[in-house]
Amino acid sequence: MEMNQKLMNLHQLRIFATVAQQRSYSRAAELLILSQPGVSLQVRALEKSLGMPLFEKTGRGLRLTEAGAELLAYSERIFALIEETQAVIEEMGAARRGAVRVGASTTAGIYIVPRALGGFHRQNPNVRLSLDVVNRFTVADRLLHDEVDLAVMGLIEDTHDLDVARFVSNELVVIASPRHPLAQRHHISIEELANETFLLREAGSGTRTDVARIFAARDVPLHIGMELSSSGAIKQATAADLGIAVIPMNAIELELMTGRLITLDVEEFPIHRHWSLARRIGRRLSAAANALWNYLLAYRDESLPLNANAALRKG
Repeated sequence: MEMNQKLMNLHQLRIFATVAQQRSYSRAAELLILSQPGVSLQVRALEKSLGMPLFEKTGRGLRLTEAGAELLAYSERIFALIEETQAVIEEMGAARRGAVRVGASTTAGIYIVPRALGGFHRQNPNVRLSLDVVNRFTVADRLLHDEVDLAVMGLIEDTHDLDVARFVSNELVVIASPRHPLAQRHHISIEELANETFLLREAGSGTRTDVARIFAARDVPLHIGMELSSSGAIKQATAADLGIAVIPMNAIELELMTGRLITLDVEEFPIHRHWSLARRIGRRLSAAANALWNYLLAYRDESLPLNANAALRKG
């Protein structure tokens, strides 16, 4: 007999599955808050549409027929998929609300992260974003202690307990005032910088670590004239002819456009690095935080602000 598909619906399947699980029309009726005759009627209608019995009586109980057992297995899969779908839709809705705490190392927090967060915020104005800009050691500590949901930083020496993904490019360049004696030179060697005064971040910064490594590998002394706590201070000091510096290219776009600073053509530079995006392994992030994580990965890949709804679909 050909099955009447119009008569087979989710309501009937739910009633059938409940009866099958309870092995009783009366207990199923109680759970479904329906009358027992109504439950029996729906099961009979389903059997009629399928053209075969789903239950057979065994004393006072019910037993599934072979067709009934097959239908129960498929019914459970159908309802599990429906529940999963509902959960995903609810999560997508929740991702458009809530709050996300972001940590960033100093340079990334000033020159990189705000632009990315701005794109996400334009698509999700109801998500409250906070940005904590501190040194990279503090960022990592706050991430591990769940004081921020995710973080952007440069060098990560210990990735234990962290899920780390490559973020946007971070090229380190040598900068100087346009009045510097080396400003018009090309192919400057590391050895020629031995007598130059460098303006660098504090000990332990990723940039300073890279510069020290290059000079040490060439057995060239690194003359540090000033330690400064921010890229902004380094730029000001370099423009004031206090020395030369190494700084991320992302941080000097405006100064290069206005001619306040120039990049020097030094061998082994630029140093090609990447900012890193990190979250703590094992921590369940909120829907909003997951949406931001996926948005930032797409932002990295496309180098353009991404419609956050696409990010939600990826999540």
